Amino acid sequence: MSGRLICFVVALILAGQAAADERAFKPEPLCSPKNWNEVETWRDWASHTPPSNVAAWPAEARRFANNRDVWRWNDRLFIAWQGGNVVTLSDCPFTDAMYFHLYERYDEAGEFHVVRTQYYEDRLYTLVMRRTGRLFTIGGPPIWSPDKARFAWGVCDLMNGKDDLAIARSVDGTLEVETEIKIPCGLGDCRIAWESPTALTATCPESGEQGNERKTLRLTLSGGVWRAAPGAR
Repeated sequence: MSGRLICFVVALILAGQAAADERAFKPEPLCSPKNWNEVETWRDWASHTPPSNVAAWPAEARRFANNRDVWRWNDRLFIAWQGGNVVTLSDCPFTDAMYFHLYERYDEAGEFHVVRTQYYEDRLYTLVMRRTGRLFTIGGPPIWSPDKARFAWGVCDLMNGKDDLAIARSVDGTLEVETEIKIPCGLGDCRIAWESPTALTATCPESGEQGNERKTLRLTLSGGVWRAAPGAR
């Protein structure tokens, strides 16, 4: 193989790694108020709307009861990754976002932990890669293809303007997104289902501006490219 070709292949590999790394993020620093006004705001809010994360901890504890790689201590969630390292996810009642983390499960197929990250008016899912400790955020829980080669997630959130579907692969401790598209959520939700390892559908029963249309979007993989087309209604 010529030197020029080797350089080209290496450049392609590095470009792919860079694209995946752009999606990774670091854990938020330990939460603390920026000023006393934030403390007073939180104190007033908590007096009539107690945080729901504490109430959810007993159920969360049962989900990792047999997993020595996960542990919670009050508002901090600790997750081990390869080599005896640890990721620390801290809840934060301050700022307008006011987020907290709840452990969901360990995903064997993807080799990552799934953590629900709940905001005041939003919800995301954080994937903690067991091999690398990298963190990736996706819009919904992973839905695996029949052959476990890739997974999809979809989210319909009218308030936050989300109507997205994505397909990704977990490769060597990182996340490779193969496609991202818009789906016709309308005023409701869409059901994501795999038909085969290379085809899936998004069925949206409350599509349209009035929420009275049923639409289906079908995605198929051909030649390494995902293509979307209207499906049968």
